Amino acid sequence: MRKQDDAKLKSHDLLIGPGRAPARAMLKAVGFTDDDLSKPLVGVANTWIEVMPCNFHLRRLSERVKAGIRAAGGTPVEYNTIAVSDGISMGTEGMKASLISREVIADSIELVARGHLFDAVVALSGCDKTIPGTVMALARLNLPSLMLYGGSIMPGQFQGHDVTIQDVFEAVGKHASGKMTDAELKDLEDHACPGPGACGGQFTANTMAIAFEFLGISPMGRNGVPAMDGRKDDVAFECGQMVMNLVKQNLRPCQIITRKSLENAIAAVATTGGSTNAVLHLLAIARECGVKLSIDDFDKINRKVPLLADLKPGGHYVAADLFAAGGTTLVAKRLLDAGLLHGAQPTVTGRTIGEEASTAKETPGQQVLRPLTHPIKSTGGLVILKGNLAPEGCVVKVAGHSMTKFQGPAKVYDREEDAFVAVKAGQIKPGDVVVIRYEGPAGGPGMREMLGVTAAIVGAGLGDSVALLTDGRFSGATHGLMAGHVAPEAVKGGPIAAVKNGDVITFDIVKRRLDVAVSQKEISARLKKVKFPTPRYTTGVMGKYARHVSSASEGAITT
Repeated sequence: MRKQDDAKLKSHDLLIGPGRAPARAMLKAVGFTDDDLSKPLVGVANTWIEVMPCNFHLRRLSERVKAGIRAAGGTPVEYNTIAVSDGISMGTEGMKASLISREVIADSIELVARGHLFDAVVALSGCDKTIPGTVMALARLNLPSLMLYGGSIMPGQFQGHDVTIQDVFEAVGKHASGKMTDAELKDLEDHACPGPGACGGQFTANTMAIAFEFLGISPMGRNGVPAMDGRKDDVAFECGQMVMNLVKQNLRPCQIITRKSLENAIAAVATTGGSTNAVLHLLAIARECGVKLSIDDFDKINRKVPLLADLKPGGHYVAADLFAAGGTTLVAKRLLDAGLLHGAQPTVTGRTIGEEASTAKETPGQQVLRPLTHPIKSTGGLVILKGNLAPEGCVVKVAGHSMTKFQGPAKVYDREEDAFVAVKAGQIKPGDVVVIRYEGPAGGPGMREMLGVTAAIVGAGLGDSVALLTDGRFSGATHGLMAGHVAPEAVKGGPIAAVKNGDVITFDIVKRRLDVAVSQKEISARLKKVKFPTPRYTTGVMGKYARHVSSASEGAITT
């Protein structure tokens, strides 16, 4: 039993004194001893689930985290939460659960830690929404804590070259247009994902894993170790020890998550050509720590930061290649050398991010991360457009293509499925602008990703001749001229609801504009006549989310 004069910890209120005997009795029923209960209680928030490779191996890593906690004088208490696979649910009604799961993950991790008065937390994440969801919870709790990402999958092999899940999605479009046989599609399907780990390109999972290392809430260089690399187990053990050092230092997330560290995270996303979803998630994280951050800040930073990483979906390499080249520490060194990193920001390792960057080791001859003297582009991979179609803004990923202007007639669809059918049927022609609406945070609800549609467009050979805009989201695997997060969304009366087939839409990347060639007076008149779809969900978690979710321009948070 703990002594009353021990240093005050939250778990003291749970475990100390005669009146807490019932709590101790119940904990002993599941194997905890008096010695265990005399030490700090550290929650190990695990997002393990059997349905997807991204999180499938996290039980293995959690055992190593717990061993590290015990070795450093703490008592680990593992608990689990939900996860929804974007890659599996993509293109179905199930995809609407994905973004909603971010809030449920954050809520559930927070509730368990508050309910059991944990002194610290280590969160294990894998698939896209588990990464920001865990960090949102850590920020709310503001206990000594860190997040460890389970790591990337290795690339698969198909016809003698590396492939990822992106290739499978695009193969659906090739197959539909007669460019791939049934046997080839089956062969690709069988070999694209060779084992556990999150999607391999600089899609949303790896984007957020890097962003959170630069934010300081994950230890620099550790998230990038691939999922099935033996060194990942050592990293997990180290993270267990690291959280105990955070307890001793009383270093908490909201001391780490600051305006400057968020700017570091945005710079990391920009220089690696990361996912548009980073905008939603970093806005949400900023809110949890009360830091002022707006959608416009992403564009300001993007204008200053060069695109250096040649990563899929717009480039040639995957996350495992970046790790082999020198990893995220090398990315940090590039930004530090360029004067684009706030080097004095603290991290969970106990060192500043500048000190971490100084340890970078570059693999001779690597081609993944360009030198500052030879960037892929002089500015970063994400831009924010505004205009009469997106008064609150929208997000465009410019990594992987060079188009700066596109103009064409609108092909309007009120559901993702309808647009997908049109692509497969050959109804989308070069020069068209595909508009998919009523898929926003409230309208979907859940703001589905559109990888099924965007990949089918690319697979059909239209990637360079068709643009797309939506109030929904895009997968990190999306490439081509695609504007997502158009806000306000259609169901909230945004101008996207007024667009008609044939209206001429203009993307202007240089001027940061997204406009439809319709007067404001006509847009307002059309909006008065719009008949909004009947809500698909009015009860349960989906209905509750639709009623409470904010605009995508604010991070699609629930209030």
